[in-house]
Amino acid sequence: MDNGTFSEGVRPGGLTSSTEIRILLCYLLDHIGTPVSREQIEESLLGESLVNYFAMADSLAQLCSQGLLSCEDSMYTITDEGRTVGRTLAADVPRTIRDAAVRGVIRAQQYAAKAAAHRSEVIKSDDGKSRHVRCSIGDDAGTLLLLELYMPDELSAEAVRDKFIQSGDEVYKLVLASLTGNRELAQKALAGIEETSDD
Repeated sequence: MDNGTFSEGVRPGGLTSSTEIRILLCYLLDHIGTPVSREQIEESLLGESLVNYFAMADSLAQLCSQGLLSCEDSMYTITDEGRTVGRTLAADVPRTIRDAAVRGVIRAQQYAAKAAAHRSEVIKSDDGKSRHVRCSIGDDAGTLLLLELYMPDELSAEAVRDKFIQSGDEVYKLVLASLTGNRELAQKALAGIEETSDD
């Protein structure tokens, strides 16, 4: 496959060379150090417009067939040979691209971990126009918080769903602070929500 074949959706300075993309993937999986799902790779690289989807998919397939990556249940891990490639050739990929990719995967992994504890779903109302967002936080002991909110449209409902997954812990603290009159806890929770908004 020729370098530069897949460039649609790639930001200026992003990667269009299949060789650079393969190096970036090896570097990324070596740097993260834990198995990474295909969804998390897509979310980080495509979300940052670092690579084209087809180029990324082709590069993942090539790396697996070359034995540089292994894939089981859509979770990718790096092999010793892939680790060597990632470390030896990392400088061939701009540092800004490498750093953006690592940050993107870390964000995707954090979101996935929070989504496991902070459940949130959009439920259509009978009128078909409005939506309810059902949010809950649970652990091994059961449900800690269950909250259902009315939203006038799908767009705002999806925004609330995503924000709850990101900031569910702080929402829980705010509810507790309101019910117990604990101002200090409320201030800490609001500071935590502001931090996630800045990310």
